[in-house]
Amino acid sequence: VMQLVESGGGLVQPGESLTLSCAASGFDFDGATMNWARRAPGKGFEWIARISIDGRSRGYITSEGDRFTISRDNARDMVFLRIDKMKTEDTAVYYCGTDDWRLPSSRGQGTQVTVSS
Repeated sequence: VMQLVESGGGLVQPGESLTLSCAASGFDFDGATMNWARRAPGKGFEWIARISIDGRSRGYITSEGDRFTISRDNARDMVFLRIDKMKTEDTAVYYCGTDDWRLPSSRGQGTQVTVSS
């Protein structure tokens, strides 16, 4: 059974950086494109970033420029998301998932990130 467990969320101040982690198990992680998405309070899901199976190709939400960095470690079956220059608007639950991340079965339970001074 696919399992994805996000961690690393918490309370951060505006302008700070944060790295989220996602531990994967129960499926062929090395053969899966991985994604990060988020859901802010009262809003729908928003896709943030995608990384190819070998980590060489990465895609990001265009409106956020270079504040996000996705990476992966296939030896540890983990994917990461670094967020720089955090804003209050980044407050959300962050999820990792496969390309089917819109399905609850293809993403984790999420980790809460709150940006506040």
